[in-house]
Amino acid sequence: MRSTAVRSAVRTSIAVVTAAAVGALCPGPIAHAEGDANSYDDIAINGTFIAFSDGVWAKTNDSLHEERSVTQVWTITSTCTTFEDCTGQVISDHGWTGDLVYLSGRWRVRHVIEDWEPCWDGTAWPGTQTFIFWQEYERDPNVYVGWDRTEGPSGACGFNRVLDIEMPFRLTRES
Repeated sequence: MRSTAVRSAVRTSIAVVTAAAVGALCPGPIAHAEGDANSYDDIAINGTFIAFSDGVWAKTNDSLHEERSVTQVWTITSTCTTFEDCTGQVISDHGWTGDLVYLSGRWRVRHVIEDWEPCWDGTAWPGTQTFIFWQEYERDPNVYVGWDRTEGPSGACGFNRVLDIEMPFRLTRES
Protein backbone atom coordinates (compact mmCIF):
# COMPACT_ATOMS: atom_id res chain seq x y z
CA MET A 1 0.00 0.00 0.00
CA ARG A 2 2.81 2.40 0.88
CA SER A 3 4.56 1.90 -2.48
CA THR A 4 1.35 2.83 -4.31
CA ALA A 5 1.14 6.10 -2.36
CA VAL A 6 4.81 6.84 -3.06
CA ARG A 7 4.36 6.14 -6.78
CA SER A 8 1.30 8.40 -6.86
CA ALA A 9 3.23 11.20 -5.11
CA VAL A 10 6.14 10.83 -7.54
CA ARG A 11 3.77 10.95 -10.55
CA THR A 12 2.11 14.08 -9.17
CA SER A 13 5.51 15.72 -8.61
CA ILE A 14 6.62 14.86 -12.13
CA ALA A 15 3.38 16.28 -13.58
CA VAL A 16 3.79 19.53 -11.61
CA VAL A 17 7.45 19.92 -12.65
CA THR A 18 6.60 19.13 -16.30
CA ALA A 19 3.74 21.65 -16.34
CA ALA A 20 6.00 24.32 -14.85
CA ALA A 21 8.72 23.61 -17.42
CA VAL A 22 6.27 23.72 -20.34
CA GLY A 23 4.81 26.97 -19.00
CA ALA A 24 8.27 28.50 -18.80
CA LEU A 25 9.26 27.38 -22.33
CA CYS A 26 5.92 28.09 -23.99
CA PRO A 27 4.45 31.17 -22.34
CA GLY A 28 1.48 31.33 -24.73
CA PRO A 29 0.17 34.20 -26.79
CA ILE A 30 1.52 37.68 -26.34
CA ALA A 31 -0.78 39.75 -24.16
CA HIS A 32 -1.70 43.23 -25.33
CA ALA A 33 -3.41 45.97 -23.43
CA GLU A 34 -7.11 46.35 -24.04
CA GLY A 35 -7.85 48.99 -26.63
CA ASP A 36 -4.36 48.67 -28.15
CA ALA A 37 -5.71 47.89 -31.62
CA ASN A 38 -2.47 48.79 -33.45
CA SER A 39 -0.14 46.79 -31.22
CA TYR A 40 0.79 44.50 -34.12
CA ASP A 41 2.06 47.33 -36.33
CA ASP A 42 5.65 46.56 -35.28
CA ILE A 43 5.37 43.27 -37.20
CA ALA A 44 3.82 44.78 -40.34
CA ILE A 45 6.14 45.97 -43.12
CA ASN A 46 5.37 49.25 -44.86
CA GLY A 47 7.49 51.52 -47.00
CA THR A 48 9.94 51.49 -49.88
CA PHE A 49 12.70 48.89 -49.95
CA ILE A 50 15.64 47.84 -52.11
CA ALA A 51 15.32 44.15 -52.96
CA PHE A 52 18.57 42.45 -54.00
CA SER A 53 18.85 38.87 -55.29
CA ASP A 54 22.53 37.82 -55.27
CA GLY A 55 23.20 35.80 -58.42
CA VAL A 56 26.86 35.16 -57.49
CA TRP A 57 25.68 32.52 -54.98
CA ALA A 58 22.77 31.17 -57.06
CA LYS A 59 21.98 27.48 -57.22
CA THR A 60 20.31 25.78 -60.15
CA ASN A 61 18.69 22.51 -59.11
CA ASP A 62 20.83 22.54 -55.91
CA SER A 63 24.16 23.03 -57.75
CA LEU A 64 26.10 26.29 -57.54
CA HIS A 65 25.59 28.09 -60.85
CA GLU A 66 26.09 31.85 -61.11
CA GLU A 67 23.13 33.86 -62.39
CA ARG A 68 22.58 37.56 -63.05
CA SER A 69 22.07 39.54 -59.82
CA VAL A 70 18.84 41.55 -59.72
CA THR A 71 18.06 44.78 -57.85
CA GLN A 72 14.47 46.01 -57.57
CA VAL A 73 12.61 48.74 -55.69
CA TRP A 74 9.63 47.39 -53.77
CA THR A 75 6.74 49.34 -52.30
CA ILE A 76 5.30 47.24 -49.47
CA THR A 77 2.03 47.69 -47.61
CA SER A 78 0.83 45.29 -44.92
CA THR A 79 -1.39 45.04 -41.87
CA CYS A 80 -1.60 42.56 -39.03
CA THR A 81 -4.74 41.49 -37.15
CA THR A 82 -2.74 39.31 -34.71
CA PHE A 83 0.95 38.62 -34.17
CA GLU A 84 0.59 35.64 -36.55
CA ASP A 85 -1.88 36.95 -39.13
CA CYS A 86 -0.41 39.56 -41.46
CA THR A 87 -1.14 40.16 -45.13
CA GLY A 88 -0.23 42.78 -47.65
CA GLN A 89 1.03 43.55 -51.12
CA VAL A 90 4.36 44.13 -52.86
CA ILE A 91 4.60 46.33 -55.95
CA SER A 92 7.92 46.00 -57.80
CA ASP A 93 9.43 48.58 -60.13
CA HIS A 94 9.99 45.60 -62.48
CA GLY A 95 6.26 45.60 -63.31
CA TRP A 96 4.79 42.89 -61.09
CA THR A 97 2.59 42.84 -58.00
CA GLY A 98 2.37 40.01 -55.47
CA ASP A 99 0.43 39.14 -52.34
CA LEU A 100 2.44 39.26 -49.11
CA VAL A 101 1.79 36.79 -46.25
CA TYR A 102 3.42 36.39 -42.83
CA LEU A 103 3.94 32.74 -41.81
CA SER A 104 5.84 31.47 -38.75
CA GLY A 105 8.07 34.53 -38.43
CA ARG A 106 8.77 34.76 -42.15
CA TRP A 107 7.30 36.83 -44.95
CA ARG A 108 6.42 35.30 -48.34
CA VAL A 109 5.55 36.97 -51.63
CA ARG A 110 4.92 35.15 -54.93
CA HIS A 111 4.25 36.02 -58.51
CA VAL A 112 4.32 34.27 -61.89
CA ILE A 113 6.94 35.12 -64.53
CA GLU A 114 5.53 34.39 -67.98
CA ASP A 115 7.85 32.65 -70.51
CA TRP A 116 10.49 32.12 -67.79
CA GLU A 117 11.79 28.72 -68.95
CA PRO A 118 12.69 28.76 -72.67
CA CYS A 119 12.57 25.42 -74.51
CA TRP A 120 14.63 24.13 -77.43
CA ASP A 121 11.57 24.23 -79.73
CA GLY A 122 11.00 27.98 -79.25
CA THR A 123 8.19 27.65 -76.70
CA ALA A 124 8.49 28.77 -73.10
CA TRP A 125 6.92 27.93 -69.74
CA PRO A 126 6.06 30.21 -66.81
CA GLY A 127 7.94 30.12 -63.53
CA THR A 128 6.71 30.90 -60.04
CA GLN A 129 9.03 33.25 -58.17
CA THR A 130 8.79 33.11 -54.37
CA PHE A 131 10.63 35.39 -51.98
CA ILE A 132 10.90 34.17 -48.36
CA PHE A 133 12.49 36.59 -45.90
CA TRP A 134 12.73 37.45 -42.22
CA GLN A 135 14.00 40.35 -40.15
CA GLU A 136 17.70 40.33 -39.31
CA TYR A 137 17.18 41.33 -35.65
CA GLU A 138 20.74 41.20 -34.34
CA ARG A 139 22.21 43.55 -36.89
CA ASP A 140 19.64 46.01 -38.20
CA PRO A 141 15.83 46.09 -37.83
CA ASN A 142 15.55 47.69 -41.30
CA VAL A 143 17.15 44.71 -43.04
CA TYR A 144 15.53 41.42 -44.00
CA VAL A 145 17.34 38.37 -45.38
CA GLY A 146 16.15 35.19 -47.06
CA TRP A 147 15.80 33.46 -50.43
CA ASP A 148 14.58 34.25 -53.92
CA ARG A 149 13.46 31.00 -55.55
CA THR A 150 11.98 30.58 -59.01
CA GLU A 151 10.59 27.24 -60.09
CA GLY A 152 9.28 25.98 -63.41
CA PRO A 153 6.72 23.20 -63.78
CA SER A 154 7.74 19.55 -63.97
CA GLY A 155 7.38 18.30 -67.54
CA ALA A 156 8.20 21.67 -69.11
CA CYS A 157 10.19 21.43 -72.35
CA GLY A 158 9.62 17.67 -72.43
CA PHE A 159 11.70 16.88 -69.33
CA ASN A 160 10.20 15.39 -66.20
CA ARG A 161 12.33 17.57 -63.94
CA VAL A 162 11.62 20.89 -62.27
CA LEU A 163 13.94 23.79 -63.11
CA ASP A 164 14.67 25.52 -59.82
CA ILE A 165 16.91 28.57 -59.29
CA GLU A 166 17.53 29.87 -55.77
CA MET A 167 19.53 32.95 -54.74
CA PRO A 168 20.31 34.65 -51.43
CA PHE A 169 18.01 37.63 -50.94
CA ARG A 170 18.34 40.91 -49.00
CA LEU A 171 15.63 43.53 -48.46
CA THR A 172 16.72 46.93 -47.10
CA ARG A 173 14.46 49.82 -46.12
CA GLU A 174 15.23 53.01 -48.04
CA SER A 175 16.17 55.96 -45.80
